[in-house]
Amino acid sequence: MNFLNKMERKFGRYAIHNLTKYMIGCYAIGYILLYAGNLFGFSITGYLTLSPYHILHGQIWRIVSWLLIPPPTSNLVFVLIMLLFYYSLGETLERTWGAFRYNVYILGGVLFTVIGAFLLYFMMGANPFLSMAYSMAFSTYYINLSIFLAFAANYPDMQVLFMMIIPMKMKWLAVLDIAYLLYDMVKGGWGIRTVILASLLNFIIYFLSTRNYQRISPKEIHRKQQFQRAVHPKMAPGVTKHKCAVCGRTEKDGDDLEFRFCSKCNGNYEYCQDHLFTHKHIQ
Repeated sequence: MNFLNKMERKFGRYAIHNLTKYMIGCYAIGYILLYAGNLFGFSITGYLTLSPYHILHGQIWRIVSWLLIPPPTSNLVFVLIMLLFYYSLGETLERTWGAFRYNVYILGGVLFTVIGAFLLYFMMGANPFLSMAYSMAFSTYYINLSIFLAFAANYPDMQVLFMMIIPMKMKWLAVLDIAYLLYDMVKGGWGIRTVILASLLNFIIYFLSTRNYQRISPKEIHRKQQFQRAVHPKMAPGVTKHKCAVCGRTEKDGDDLEFRFCSKCNGNYEYCQDHLFTHKHIQ
């Protein structure tokens, strides 16, 4: 985090403000291209996907053009609701972190996604058919998901309407998403695992770097144990904490007994509730 602070002081003035607006603008262009392609029977988005094979063969625009491909959906109303939802999350995160840190988070996710696509391409033996098959998997879906997870990590108790009906806290929605991703990773092959890990590496790094690990360090655990022993020393067998100076009863003589020290007695004399106000003060 100190490194990020230094970077912000040096390059913070170059940060793109309202980055989420530009992302929503890219999605809008992507939907227009998608519907135009469907109208004319021509797959425009097929030339925008993140395909390492085609990038290495001259189609370098694919390094960034895949950001225009919006999350797949056929319902226009759902599209508008989804875009407004992610716009709200992104703007809130930018106000919380600042423009520079939000830029680093989003652009870092984009960079890790591109690197992951190339790693997967070479892991698969530089196969052009597999490159095209996995190119659609590297999409803005995971960029949006990283925004959602980061928001849930910052505002875990904020409540939203799941499916527009059920009120749920952000942290539980995030748990459901993570459980679904883990299921995909277990059931899927190395291709899907690489896609998920690379696309969400920005969130993984953010989450791990913002945790307080000092509280679970051996030194801190030892310090807490020493403190507990000092504050609550172990009692030897048969030794009691309380004893009435009149009748001699202790806390072992009944769970309903209460003991108090008398402020008028000269010394530390303790009495049960039956003798606290009836005893003769010791001077």
